[in-house]
Amino acid sequence: MNARGYGVSLLIGFVLGIAAQASFAAEPVVKPDYLIVVSQATAGDAAWGEVCAALEQKYAGRTQRAVYRDDVRESLAACQQLRPRYVCFVATPQEAGRQFVADVHRLVRKIDDDPYADALWGILTGYDAANALAIANTREPLTVKRVAAGTEVALDRCVEGLWYCELEKNRLVRKAAEGNAEREQGPDDTTQALADTLNEYHADAFVTSGHATERDWQIGFRYRNGSFQSKAGALFGVDTAGQRIPIHSDNPKVFLPIGNCLMGHIDGPDAMALAFMNSAGVRQMIGYTVPTWYGYAGWGCLDYFVEQPGRYTFAEAFAANEIALVQRLEAYFPDLVKVETPPGAFLRTRIEVGEAAKAAGLSAQDGMGLLHDRDVVALYGDPAWEARLSPGKLAYEQTLTQRDDGAYVFEIKPLAGEKSFEPVNTNGAQRGWRPMVAFFPQRLKNLEVIEGKHLQPVLADDFVLVPNPRTCDVTKTYRVVFRAQLAE
Repeated sequence: MNARGYGVSLLIGFVLGIAAQASFAAEPVVKPDYLIVVSQATAGDAAWGEVCAALEQKYAGRTQRAVYRDDVRESLAACQQLRPRYVCFVATPQEAGRQFVADVHRLVRKIDDDPYADALWGILTGYDAANALAIANTREPLTVKRVAAGTEVALDRCVEGLWYCELEKNRLVRKAAEGNAEREQGPDDTTQALADTLNEYHADAFVTSGHATERDWQIGFRYRNGSFQSKAGALFGVDTAGQRIPIHSDNPKVFLPIGNCLMGHIDGPDAMALAFMNSAGVRQMIGYTVPTWYGYAGWGCLDYFVEQPGRYTFAEAFAANEIALVQRLEAYFPDLVKVETPPGAFLRTRIEVGEAAKAAGLSAQDGMGLLHDRDVVALYGDPAWEARLSPGKLAYEQTLTQRDDGAYVFEIKPLAGEKSFEPVNTNGAQRGWRPMVAFFPQRLKNLEVIEGKHLQPVLADDFVLVPNPRTCDVTKTYRVVFRAQLAE
């Protein structure tokens, strides 16, 4: 997409930038790196205008604002002009619907000519402007130490946590700090227990799966259990006896409904996503805006965020998984890369399955699933706010450095022997085997691989990706060396 005469009405205010991160030697780039995109109506509303102003104050010297009149796609020209590292779409709940999420995905991929998202992005909304302002004003980075879940998670990667099984009644697994994960006897109905992980345990991250709609999460998948429900910005549990359990949790947290249908679809004031933000202290979350069946765009966020503890922020983990999804489409279903269907709709034409896809054991259904998932998972919150797991056990080490001769080196070192590249946890759908992704601290250009082409690396102006080797030879060096120049 180009500007396409959308009747752009951009009100742009330039301010000073900041130096790029110093992950490896580079000259600092002095320019704004955080773009706030907002509609004219929302920017003109006094309460929502405060949300934009709070972000500008929070990232003073880094921001630029783009105001569009009718359609978020009008902001593409501003994105292409600035090439920001972060794009925050400030939107009212009435604006942040299913199509808006799909439009944002597609817009951010069109900032340059490659098929990948070209910025870390998030949609900052809330039950009302006051809720959105609280999210915007959250400054202190979050180190995730306590994880609570209604589905199995890899607790050996976490400082502490607990999960209640959605498949097997009474199954509870708990890990204390400095301890190992151990199975315990859980209650028949886990509604109160899960509510307590928010109200009393003060989990830093909450993970769910199973059946859900925009109004409820059905806690048990294979057995009778209670539910979480929402109404007018309030989140509450309803157990199997019909008892209502209020949920009020103020500590900032992230929410990963990785396997839930529709949890990210904001279709009105009673939406579950809004209740989690307003009632449960959620500052960043992902969520499907449509029914989910394939699972790559949801479950994969666990592979990057939880199972590689400390490596990625929440926004980076979401971005890495989207990059992985698009790379998989490009490698095995290249004819689908530029296809855009209405969110949740199925492609009506026959999908060609080439030799590469067949060799990887993929079918037309995999192509359909990847296309289905690509534009339908939202990330809500401020994309530059840092939430990451406390550093922990890793299956492999990855480093990105710059040599004295100016060349960049991306190196992967196995830490778990022959199993280093295998899935850490297989609960869910489309788990594991994710490519290795490293983000550059600032944009590069004229990238050229000079070593490691056999690893089939993908280089973009803001990341390097190495497809998962599948098998691990512990005597082998996994290294990509490339030349590049700093982008203007």
